[in-house]
Amino acid sequence: MKFSFRPTEGAFYELFTRAAQNLVKGTELLNELGLPGADVQSVSERLTEVEHDSDQITHELYKKINSTFITPFDREDIYRLGSLLDDVMDHLEAVGDLLYLYGLTELPALPRELHEMVNVLDQQAKLTAEAMPRLRSMKNLEDYWIECNRLENEGDRINRQLLVRLFSGEYDALTVLKMKEVADELEAACDAFEHVANTVETIAVKES
Repeated sequence: MKFSFRPTEGAFYELFTRAAQNLVKGTELLNELGLPGADVQSVSERLTEVEHDSDQITHELYKKINSTFITPFDREDIYRLGSLLDDVMDHLEAVGDLLYLYGLTELPALPRELHEMVNVLDQQAKLTAEAMPRLRSMKNLEDYWIECNRLENEGDRINRQLLVRLFSGEYDALTVLKMKEVADELEAACDAFEHVANTVETIAVKES
């Protein structure tokens, strides 16, 4: 039987879980932007509120690290995981903000690939939220990081298709520039989810 001097205190795991649940709220709000008649300003404002809540969770996490003598696993990994979860939320908020500020939701239709990217992000968010509570036992996590990496590859494929659409001549040059910025944030969010999954894998290997 493996013996560990590390504490089993649940505060860190609860903070990671709350942060991941906020990512689900974020992707659900992005999905709302694609609905007919969506109140884009309201969605953007709610997304900002969720992002602020995520910032607060990150601050709580850092404070907890600094006030805890022995952490459940390496401090550097706790910092990194908390920071990466916050990074995802920042990218999600940026997508909603840009769509609203640039008035892109007023177009007759957003590119199909943009909706597909948001759907990939939604799947990654739900996977991440389901995985975070399992950090406590470090069990049944492998399927999570494998699937999250697969979804990142799917996101890359969709992003390439989106870029082809943008430069096909279907949109005017100014709209292309605006959408390209949104596409970059979508890709960054997808990559950030993969970084979270890779960090969880690193932690699980160290603790095994």
